[in-house]
Amino acid sequence: MAIKHNQQLPSAHFRKQWQRRVRTHFDQPGRKLRRRQARVTKAAAVAPRPIDLLRPVVRCPTIRYNRRVRAGRGFTLEELKEAKISRKLALTIGIPVDHRRQNTSVESLQQNVARLNEYKSKLIIFPRKTKAPKKGDASAEEIKEASQVVRVNSLFKIDAVPAPAVTERAIDAAEREKSAFRTLRLARADKRNQGKREKRQKAKEEEAAAKKK
Repeated sequence: MAIKHNQQLPSAHFRKQWQRRVRTHFDQPGRKLRRRQARVTKAAAVAPRPIDLLRPVVRCPTIRYNRRVRAGRGFTLEELKEAKISRKLALTIGIPVDHRRQNTSVESLQQNVARLNEYKSKLIIFPRKTKAPKKGDASAEEIKEASQVVRVNSLFKIDAVPAPAVTERAIDAAEREKSAFRTLRLARADKRNQGKREKRQKAKEEEAAAKKK
């Protein structure tokens, strides 16, 4: 800072001890271990249930990202109806429900219904009372053979949509004549030169009429 004349000295102080205010991340290995221990503790607490919920396959919003698929918040009421699962039962067997989402295509509806049916085929429901099991509860043999799946979505993975295969080839003569670029270019030229052509045609007609006289 340049100082001229007899002015007040600038109050720029550089003694803020910034080393104390810098955030470091040297605790990352410890935090990683604690997260792992927390997952193991949670899995043991909720056993034999998994620690996560089954998620539907949805498309990302907006035109920019709608070619991608990801895990959604919950299944729609229409999807549950097609899979013959009631809303109250779904909330008790690890299937979240999203009443706001709507099915806008048959493909997404069928895909999520198939996902639910596959989940139902692998689901083992433990009876609350072993002496008085209800309809749909697992038998004693199935309970003995059952093992905990920590993460449901590891079994029901959401695969990325493969990009369509593109094969290159030369443009033939018929396609070249019907080119959209050529059509638009000729239309622009016709509009731009319309006045000149009409004037030229009118001059020819006047010249031909003058010769006849």
